[in-house]
Amino acid sequence: MNHDYKHARERMIKTQLIPKGIKDKLVLEAMSKVHRHLFLEEALAGEAYNDHPVPIGHKQTISQPYIVALMTQILKLTGKEKTLEIGTGSGYQTAILAELSLKVYTIERIRPLMEKARYLLNSLDYTNILFKYYDGTLGWQEYAPYNAIIVTAGAPQIPEKLVEQLAEGGRMVIPVGGKTNQDLIEVIRLKTGYKTVRHGGCRFVDLIGAHGWKE
Repeated sequence: MNHDYKHARERMIKTQLIPKGIKDKLVLEAMSKVHRHLFLEEALAGEAYNDHPVPIGHKQTISQPYIVALMTQILKLTGKEKTLEIGTGSGYQTAILAELSLKVYTIERIRPLMEKARYLLNSLDYTNILFKYYDGTLGWQEYAPYNAIIVTAGAPQIPEKLVEQLAEGGRMVIPVGGKTNQDLIEVIRLKTGYKTVRHGGCRFVDLIGAHGWKE
């Protein structure tokens, strides 16, 4: 069966990622290497490489492959970064980040999702990921500053706490907007303050927490 998935991954890259502007070689390599179907329930594994989000329980989803690739490409990772991920979810995006970062710090507020992702990622021999069960909108101060921050849920505004934990010259990618749709925003930390770049519309589950939506 794995053989079929290899073709599915190749097809995903050729038909979904490259035509939509994913051209970072490292991102394409990571998307080709990480077995997305392992991060889904067996019954849904056949959906793994299709161009849409898939539910993972607890009212959460695994983003469509293109959005995972786009958010990762925006971060311009080279393998030397300390990367903070807000919203571990299935652990798929975490694995992609782990392929491209020196160290990944990932936060999840739904304990069963975090435990499941940690178990799976450990079994896949990722040794450069640290997990935390916590309110992601507060970031992870202990290991700040980060070269890259990725937020995989929609926020009503850019959480200042996360900007503060971004290293100078570092990048954050975060969906910002209302509950039904958001803009994908790139935040670049400057010596004083930050600047933002928009990367089009998207749709994510709510970012819940002290600096996000109320539960």
